[in-house]
Amino acid sequence: MGSKYILQTHPSMVREDFKELSTFLVNQFWEHYKPLLKTDPYNCSGFPNHALKGKLRGYRALEIDWEGVAYRLVYRVYEKPSPRRVLVISFAEHDPAYEKAIARIKN
Repeated sequence: MGSKYILQTHPSMVREDFKELSTFLVNQFWEHYKPLLKTDPYNCSGFPNHALKGKLRGYRALEIDWEGVAYRLVYRVYEKPSPRRVLVISFAEHDPAYEKAIARIKN
């Protein structure tokens, strides 16, 4: 199945978040999470995810548990204007992922 969405990343996500993640998780992003978000950002092919509330209303989080640590990949799906796209805003451990996302959408 081809891509339905264009995937974009917040500049700080790659520049800052990837430096704090293990090589394994960075590779997982490019090899698994990116294709997943490009084809099925709402259901994530069964991977745990949820809509966010409060200051992150309109965003979603992909739930990633690795080596006993909860990580979140925070993103927003844009259906309009065309082309449809997914903007990944942060990827970090649970609380820092949300804190970074809130800070980045303010700027």
